[in-house]
Amino acid sequence: MRIGNLYGPDATFLGVPAADPDDPASWSGAAAAIIGAPFDGGTSHRSGCRFGPQAIRLTDYLPHDGSRPSLALGVDPLVDLGVVDLGDVEMPSGETEKSLARLEERVTAVAAAGVLPVVLGGDHTIALPDVTGVARHVGWGRVAVIHFDAHADTGDTQMGSLYGHGTPMRRLIESGACRGDRFFQVGLRGYWPEPETLDWMAAQGMRSFEMGEIVARGLDAVLDEALERATDECDAIFLSVDVDVVDPGSAPGTGTPEPGGLTSRQLLDAVRRLAMEGPLAGIDVVEVAPPFDHAEITAYLGNRVVLEALGGVAWQRGAARRDPAAPLLERGTPPAP
Repeated sequence: MRIGNLYGPDATFLGVPAADPDDPASWSGAAAAIIGAPFDGGTSHRSGCRFGPQAIRLTDYLPHDGSRPSLALGVDPLVDLGVVDLGDVEMPSGETEKSLARLEERVTAVAAAGVLPVVLGGDHTIALPDVTGVARHVGWGRVAVIHFDAHADTGDTQMGSLYGHGTPMRRLIESGACRGDRFFQVGLRGYWPEPETLDWMAAQGMRSFEMGEIVARGLDAVLDEALERATDECDAIFLSVDVDVVDPGSAPGTGTPEPGGLTSRQLLDAVRRLAMEGPLAGIDVVEVAPPFDHAEITAYLGNRVVLEALGGVAWQRGAARRDPAAPLLERGTPPAP
């Protein structure tokens, strides 16, 4: 049964067609499907991102007409990919394991049908079922992860629990769903995790690009390295974006803000590039917490992250009409990938 927005009126992402997850005929022809994951039972500080899926779907100043032509890419990702919205997964915040199991089942079904799952969170606990569901389709250990975040999310436990928004990346590597040496974290900063967790990360071969390195080398050089390594011995990439990777001056509506992050422009450019160049098999956008937002700044950012990712996928799949580096009015065919 389709559930719209679990915590509000049923509305789809920018007006794309609604589809029933229990009726594959209603979405199997799509190239990408929106899945809402309204769960914030794993937060460790400020909750409220259970309302994130609704905010990401609804926040815009344009009509919700299911169409968004991209100035940069010359594609309309919502139309070109036939994007549909499957509504929210029912995720009672007091029942973490049941909630995560339901989400994993939904993501697995979508990925197995050859449809790109685009998951709107929710806190980052949901990365565990998201990546696991994709790995069940692509192959165990065959999915690389590129993870934008201020925090590593590699804790062993969180307040005595194995499941929380500070632990999903450790659970993924421990399970074998993805390899530690094909796990790339972009934008880390601040004062966590502690040395013991950093030692565990190093032992797994994880690669973390802290903000100091990004400033020194440049974001493009970091993405070059991540893309080159991610596509070595892996068949697909899962892109996981925590909005707190962006400086809280540009993304205040999040549960664990950490000053000194990326700009909105850097994140959008990075997401677009990864979607254009990488074999994306899944995407999630997490930690948008409307109760702490101002003027929908963070909700707009989450919305645009989804659009940039879908635009890059549409461009890569041949729907492109222009080179994104060319002046706007110089239309033409894109360079060969």
